[in-house]
Amino acid sequence: MIKAQSSGVKKIINFILFGLFVIFAVVQLNDPDPVIWFLIYFSIAVIMLVSNYIVIPKVIIILFSAGLVVYAAMHFSLLLDWFKTDNKSEIFGKMVYEKAYLEGSREFIGLSMALAALLFQLKK
Repeated sequence: MIKAQSSGVKKIINFILFGLFVIFAVVQLNDPDPVIWFLIYFSIAVIMLVSNYIVIPKVIIILFSAGLVVYAAMHFSLLLDWFKTDNKSEIFGKMVYEKAYLEGSREFIGLSMALAALLFQLKK
């Protein structure tokens, strides 16, 4: 039997996360590689919404989380490169193709936020 898993507060947080990740997904449509990022963020949004109505098996959350960890690990060296720079505020500016660490750091941060949202679903 499928049952609702979320308490009132968790449902509200899930709805907020759903909205945020839909926005994140839509913003990615103007990215140079929109498909992968749209799918990542939109999938997270769907999980947040569906979690309010049914119990998503933990194995799905764990597998999806593992995928995000692997993908984030691929960007970790770029995050470290950004940490070594003097101008940390560059991360909020335009993409500069000569500075791959900017986009890589942003992607690492986005994947980390997605991972945090998924891990929140594991909390009872």
